[in-house]
Amino acid sequence: MDDLIYNQHKIPARQWRYGFRRSSATGCGWIATYNALHLLGHHAQPENLIRYYERQLPLIHGNLGTSIWGPAVCFRQWGFPTRMVLRRSRFDDAVKGSDVSILFYRWRRGWRIGAHFVAVHHTPQGFVGYNTFRNSVGPDFYGESLDDFLRRNGYFGAAVTTISHRR
Repeated sequence: MDDLIYNQHKIPARQWRYGFRRSSATGCGWIATYNALHLLGHHAQPENLIRYYERQLPLIHGNLGTSIWGPAVCFRQWGFPTRMVLRRSRFDDAVKGSDVSILFYRWRRGWRIGAHFVAVHHTPQGFVGYNTFRNSVGPDFYGESLDDFLRRNGYFGAAVTTISHRR
């Protein structure tokens, strides 16, 4: 798992630009895709993922991040069975039934509002995410429930894209 990206804020400013901005600011979508691919045993070049997502929304080019539907479209196009789950009460079972998932959520800190994507999967100990916080240095343990994790952190407007190995 050494190839995973645990903290996008540690990416140097000039490395892996996403649109006109730094990946450390808006790159969580392609980073979640990169991490999910690695967890599935596939490898991708960050430059190729960035190019793919910049073309997915041609007028935005990644400057505002990745669309909520972006990872699902991406993995389906590459032949991976995917499913979007919008009800938080169904997140746990959906992620447990997948090989890896991408969790999307919105956050608010004072007047600042934003959104974030993370790769997540279930282990015997509970749910684990990658690239969750600004100070992450490795996998982040979420606990036994994604709904509890989201509630504890004040995250809202969440969705999960489940991904399974290619058939």
